[in-house]
Amino acid sequence: MNYATIKPVDIANGPGVRVSLFVSGCTHHCRDCFNAEAWDFDFGKPFTEETIEGLLKALDHDYIEGLTLLGGEPLEPSNQEGLLPFIRRVKKRFPEKTIWCFSGYEFEKDILGRMMPSSDVSRSLIPMFDVLVDGRFVAEKKNLSLKFRGSENQRILDVKKSLEAKTAVWVEEFS
Repeated sequence: MNYATIKPVDIANGPGVRVSLFVSGCTHHCRDCFNAEAWDFDFGKPFTEETIEGLLKALDHDYIEGLTLLGGEPLEPSNQEGLLPFIRRVKKRFPEKTIWCFSGYEFEKDILGRMMPSSDVSRSLIPMFDVLVDGRFVAEKKNLSLKFRGSENQRILDVKKSLEAKTAVWVEEFS
């Protein structure tokens, strides 16, 4: 897996101050994507042990509320495989920090309907997320006044409640 960029201090991609990891590789190719250069799975730098150590160090501050995964597309199968060992380490070392994931995949159709039933990696990775912002960016539904999402079709979901209910459950504060 490659990554496009890391923001060790980010206030735009989730509540509070967060560490954001932008992975490389996306097959959605949304029109007017803000990060189209990261569509290429070979873009950026390799996600190495040194990268992981740097991220863990960046997370190791009281003022950091959590980690945000963006892209590219974190839930592309090859990216899930690359992220799973890292997210396990984050959850073990920082159980109090929240993990947000931004994905163009839709919760019911793609995650519940395809990924979770067919992939051990998905079944292990996705439940470790606290929040999923799902749905492709749709240029015609772009709305700059939305908090933590780019277009009106995207949703901010409580992953644990959504998995339990087997349907999308919005984070109450953003519904």
